Amino acid sequence: MTTHALTLRRPAGRPGALALGVSTLWLSAIVLLPLAAVVVRSTDGGLEAFWNAVTSRQAVAALRFTLLVSLATAAINAAGGMLIAWVLVRDRFPGKRFVNALIDLPFALPTIVAGLTLLALYGPTSPFGINVAFTQLAVLLALLFVTLPFVVRAVQPVLIEIDREMEQAALSLGAGNRTVFLRIILPNLVPALLSGAALAFARAVGEFGSIVLISGNIPFDTQVASMYIFKQIESDNPVGAASVAVVLLVLSLVVLIGIRALGRWGARRDR
Repeated sequence: MTTHALTLRRPAGRPGALALGVSTLWLSAIVLLPLAAVVVRSTDGGLEAFWNAVTSRQAVAALRFTLLVSLATAAINAAGGMLIAWVLVRDRFPGKRFVNALIDLPFALPTIVAGLTLLALYGPTSPFGINVAFTQLAVLLALLFVTLPFVVRAVQPVLIEIDREMEQAALSLGAGNRTVFLRIILPNLVPALLSGAALAFARAVGEFGSIVLISGNIPFDTQVASMYIFKQIESDNPVGAASVAVVLLVLSLVVLIGIRALGRWGARRDR
């Protein structure tokens, strides 16, 4: 058998040893090693110090608020992002290209600038007479702003690829618009919606820049975990900061794995 024949029998798209090694090394250097360093740092004072750091009243309040506001952000943007994606894909209106480009603005805008803009719009000097600065609503608004593109960009390509003939056939057989959406369109969008919501949740959990100005960082009220960690660093308590960071990491992983598993279950159910 010739070398050419052996080459043809090699599975297409199989990564070589060099590519796999470089990918593993890069992932380890950028993600795994820093995470491991944080975990090790959190146990410098022993397990008792770790437990005391993560169960303090202020830490628990910050973690609880972060989890709840991040879940609310993901849920609201899942609904709002799907609606915006629908309008951008299915409707025609003047300025559509501008609006489509505007969706990516939170990606390009420095988060501290986003926080400053929100403070100007919804703070004490608001031109609309709306002052929600230093409230939990302000934190939610900031997180909604910075996470909106994730759901929109996840749903858009799926909507574009959906077979419109199936919808027309269902309508011709007497199905209403609501039935077509619930039975044909929505099941195809669920995996993309969950994926976008997971990304939005992950971004919301770790967000710092956009909320540092508008939240007020009030303990037991508007203080999120990222701000609490920053305050611990400022107070020369790196072990306490690392401990809370590890808990935040575990919570994020659990929620993300759960959302991904739900998305895979929905995809298998549809098939």
